[in-house]
Amino acid sequence: MDAYDEEPEALGGPAGPAGARRAGGPGTSGEDTGLEGPGPTGTGTEDTGGADAPDPAPRAGLAALSPRYRLVAGGALAVVAAVAAVHLGMVFLSLAPANTVSKRHAKAVEGWVYPEFEQNWKLFAPNPLQQNVAVQVRAQIRGEGGDLRTTGWTDLSAEDGAAIDGNLLPSHTQQNELRRAWDFLGTTHGTDNRPVGVRGALSEQYVRRIVVLRLRRDEDLDRAGTIERVQVRSRTVNVPPPAWSREKVSTSPAYRVLPWWTVTGDETEAGAR
Repeated sequence: MDAYDEEPEALGGPAGPAGARRAGGPGTSGEDTGLEGPGPTGTGTEDTGGADAPDPAPRAGLAALSPRYRLVAGGALAVVAAVAAVHLGMVFLSLAPANTVSKRHAKAVEGWVYPEFEQNWKLFAPNPLQQNVAVQVRAQIRGEGGDLRTTGWTDLSAEDGAAIDGNLLPSHTQQNELRRAWDFLGTTHGTDNRPVGVRGALSEQYVRRIVVLRLRRDEDLDRAGTIERVQVRSRTVNVPPPAWSREKVSTSPAYRVLPWWTVTGDETEAGAR
């Protein structure tokens, strides 16, 4: 009897003899200790919605980063965007016609653009280049018997044009080496073909190295003897205007002939011979 009388008290007491209610007993709905099985409500307290609940979508991109790394990534993107904007602005000012901004900040623009980002598109020129300029060279060769002979003119620009024509990926050398070297010489020499400034001798040496290397590609010419002197000239022809234009221009070629240059032993990788 004592045991029978104590059992309802143990079941209905706040804690029971062990300090916890019996699982599944009366009044224990929602207080299951983790054991599975249907209670009065038909579900256990550990039920999270069943296996059919959709999984949360994984985060991607910046959202997958912690707040600290989001801040670092955002700062890096802002810096890249700012540098790109400054670069585009500097290049634009270097190509645009002279204006108040470009004149005031000329040193900063030149310091940023030259020489790595130099452009020569003449994009905003009111009168763009309308001439075909060809660089030609001839040489004096000393034969094995000691006789000296002069070769004919070789059109180096025509050779570059032939190498570029039909080539989907022409090299930078084929497109710009000779042309830029001639432009460099033109800006460092006066109309009398004498150097102006300290870079005049450097431009002459640069052009001389290029033409000697190009001449030595001709195996027959290379076997003929030693190249002692070279002479360079440009042939300039105006581009004819379109048929609908009333503009009249001369299409006769104009030549600029430089004096003879003596070729030294270090003008090419293996010397003049």
